[in-house]
Amino acid sequence: MTLKSFFLGFAAVGLLPIALSYGLAPRAAMRALYGLELPTPNGSHIFRAVMGLYLAMIVLWTLGAYDPVYQFAALVSVAVFMLGLAAGRLLSLLVDGMPHFLLFVYFVLEVVLGVIALMLLRGIVQ
Repeated sequence: MTLKSFFLGFAAVGLLPIALSYGLAPRAAMRALYGLELPTPNGSHIFRAVMGLYLAMIVLWTLGAYDPVYQFAALVSVAVFMLGLAAGRLLSLLVDGMPHFLLFVYFVLEVVLGVIALMLLRGIVQ
């Protein structure tokens, strides 16, 4: 297994519980994790859509981990996905202040995973 394949598999497995926490039972999960209430079906709908996006990315990353044909696209998508999430979180940190500790941990992990994906794409890490 190459480092690229391992990284893609790691990203896929690591994001699976996060994806499921958003969409399986969003009202209960958001209340338990962050004290956030979703009083209407609209909130659940949004979080389930986010889960779908995460699961779609996980499928691409899994394909890239096992099939070299998909590896480049999978690595690009990890970089774009993670750094895009991190950029949004950075904006929120600057505008809104410090979030729940777990959300800050997600921010750090997204930056790290996004940078590693870029390094793998550029051949800085083999």
